[in-house]
Amino acid sequence: MLFSKSITLDDEEVTRAAVPADVEARRSADLAFIEKLKEGDEAAFETLVDRYSGDIHALLYRLTENAEEAADLTQDTFLRAVRAIRSFRGESELKTWLFRIAINESRNRHRWWKRRRRNETISLDATIGSSDQRVEDVLSDDSISPEESALMREREQALSLALLELAETYREAVVLCDVEGLTYEETAEALDIGIGTVKSRISRGRHELRRKLKDL
Repeated sequence: MLFSKSITLDDEEVTRAAVPADVEARRSADLAFIEKLKEGDEAAFETLVDRYSGDIHALLYRLTENAEEAADLTQDTFLRAVRAIRSFRGESELKTWLFRIAINESRNRHRWWKRRRRNETISLDATIGSSDQRVEDVLSDDSISPEESALMREREQALSLALLELAETYREAVVLCDVEGLTYEETAEALDIGIGTVKSRISRGRHELRRKLKDL
């Protein structure tokens, strides 16, 4: 019969047919790009750095509030990615995978300094590159007054200080979800924890932030 072929399509064929052509093309391009990375293609790694270094640096700056340290950790992240790319199975987005590496590098650096009892006051006025603009720079425009601009900067500094005072586990979850815009699922992948734990940490982190911002 005319309709018998479409009726007897197996699940894989139905799923493949339901995927839009542009999504399928993008997926194929991503897989080809990952294969080039695994083969050690230098141009592919340059593209990887160009594509994601701004996001990685912004994340690490939010976690450390130190521009120099964020830059060092960004470099460490990509060096680690070069060594680990062959083990990347593509179960998450490349960006999420890189975020996981960046967070691990940040944790390792923190433990390293903590073991040496480093006591350093992190400057909230550290400058960062144009690709990692602060929140007030993104939100501001030429029409706001100097007073409004100063108030926005004060709020941003208060938020930065409050974030730094959060426990590491809460800060990571809040930054990934509320600042970087990752979903709960992506945040769970980046932190290698369950979604329930992510939601719990974000809820607790937000509560602590509100309390600290009120105190500030």
